[in-house]
Amino acid sequence: MAKAATPRAGTLDAGSRLWALLATGLCLLALLIQLPAGVAAGIGALAVATTALSWRRALPGPLRLLLALLIIGAVLAVMGMRFGRDTGCALLAAMLALKPAETVSLRDARSLLGFALFAPFSAFLLDQGPLTLLLAALGVAAGLLALSQLADAEADAPMPRVSLRQRLWRVGRLLLIGLPLMLATFWFFPRFPSPLWGVPERALAQPGLSDRMSPGGWLDLMADDNPALRVQFFGAVPRPEEMYWRGLVLWDYDGREWTRSPWIATLPAAPAVSAQAPRWDYEMMVEPTEQRWLVALDLPVSTPADAQLDRDRALVATQPMNGVTRWRVASAPPSRFDTRLPAPLRERALALPAGLNPRTHALAQQWRREAGGDDPAIVRRALEWIRRDFGYTLDTPLPGRDAVDEFLFDQQRGYCEHFSSAFTTLMRASGIPARVVVGYAGGYRNRFGDYWIVRKMDAHAWSEVWLPQRGWVRVDPTAAVAPERIFDTLEDRLGADTGAVFQRNPLFDAGDWLRRGWNDLVLGFDARRQQHMLRALGLPPLDASRLGALFALAALLAVGAMAWLLARGERERDPLLRAWHALGARYARIGLGRQPHEPALDWARRVAASHPAAGAVLVPLSQRFAEARYAAAVSDIPALVRDLRRHRP
Repeated sequence: MAKAATPRAGTLDAGSRLWALLATGLCLLALLIQLPAGVAAGIGALAVATTALSWRRALPGPLRLLLALLIIGAVLAVMGMRFGRDTGCALLAAMLALKPAETVSLRDARSLLGFALFAPFSAFLLDQGPLTLLLAALGVAAGLLALSQLADAEADAPMPRVSLRQRLWRVGRLLLIGLPLMLATFWFFPRFPSPLWGVPERALAQPGLSDRMSPGGWLDLMADDNPALRVQFFGAVPRPEEMYWRGLVLWDYDGREWTRSPWIATLPAAPAVSAQAPRWDYEMMVEPTEQRWLVALDLPVSTPADAQLDRDRALVATQPMNGVTRWRVASAPPSRFDTRLPAPLRERALALPAGLNPRTHALAQQWRREAGGDDPAIVRRALEWIRRDFGYTLDTPLPGRDAVDEFLFDQQRGYCEHFSSAFTTLMRASGIPARVVVGYAGGYRNRFGDYWIVRKMDAHAWSEVWLPQRGWVRVDPTAAVAPERIFDTLEDRLGADTGAVFQRNPLFDAGDWLRRGWNDLVLGFDARRQQHMLRALGLPPLDASRLGALFALAALLAVGAMAWLLARGERERDPLLRAWHALGARYARIGLGRQPHEPALDWARRVAASHPAAGAVLVPLSQRFAEARYAAAVSDIPALVRDLRRHRP
């Protein structure tokens, strides 16, 4: 007689299919929230449509191939035909959304779940925050539960019904068994200052400071209220209006865009600084930017490890910041900064494109004739003009050919990019060396953690002018706008939905404090912190050999514990027999153990004869065990197992 087909070769039952699809959806969710909204919505709709169309039978092979090609083309088109981490993750999510179209058997379901488990781990390539971890953990747990369901469904013999609680305990137990090895790997496996292999950068541009600036180009950045850095001060704290977070210095101007000069960036030494009180000592926790530029309070007087000061005294990291990084810096306001300006730098700081902005040049030459050699008088005159006639607004037209002329004489309204660009151009046209500085301005104090949050929307641009005997001096023309002439701010546009009103409530403070703790304890646990993690115990820094030895010892203990616990379950797989043997062991410890030849009821009656109180519970339990084991007369096996485990002599 031919052998009947096993469930392995048959189609999925409705329950197992639902488990597999729900687990796949949870795994996919952890990845979708990291993708652009339009891409995520499209992939989600594809997953729902594919599941509905293939619920009864798989889609034809040619149709699946056509859909796959169309999806790949659509994702690459949306991503701009650039391959990076987000593009790769979007392709993975799209293929996973299409996978249910060929899921009809238990083997297909296991393949679907194995593929789905890549999604939550891929999400960590884009974000490593606590929300991503929570969704990834839910996806992995759901995947393991679904695999457990499939294992029961493909068993050769009928399996007793397993409740959700029992299945959760089964999976949770396996995760707990593996937890010590995971912690040993996190704490002791030697970390490297830089990755062993390169991870492709993100194809989609992330809002952040750049080495170029053009008026009107920062609106996306200034609408992003996510934190750029968090700052903890040790000692004196500057006032918010003193918080100028100096970033890159832009020298070159082509009439529309300011850029960082590659030539100046190659100059080795930063100029000397004469600092004045107070001195600010602080630690910055910087969010990933995938760039090397850092910011620091104007002006840094110390260089943190793994960073250097360039010729413009801007901090530059030695490696791109692909994760959360920590930097200990000291700053102080300068009294004199680079008082000797070499001729090549002076020429660079006065350069302007020919043939542009004639009205600005004419005004600057007039001011120079009237002021003579008094450069500070020209600076004051420009600021007074701004204070008297100019206004602040985000609603500005696109610049034309003579952008500075249009701003200074026609519009006279704009925001920091317009003010810094026009002011610097006006200074250069009047013979004063000037340059643009980009960074952040201000900050918000979190009341829970007593630290300061600098958001991406705090991005700011200002000018530096070179004055005799003083060197480079910061001038913020935007700050010169009279308060009554501020017409339109970013907070006004954002309103109460996502703007400052929301960010100054206790819920936001508590949430950001938790995120900062996560960054500090998990994401900020780098190679340096790992080497010094036992400093509190008086131990020297741990080099790679010591860390390797600690990891080997911890891993050996963890694997040994895992092997013992798993072997303990393998020795007796039946939970009913395990509970019964454990009960006998408890009685054996007080001299009332069951003899190998003794039936269950005879043993219980013997115990009851000498200990009636114990026998009153043991005899009914033994009766239920015998009926369940030999007569299959007990339907609620889990309740019997629970009662056997709870009974104590």
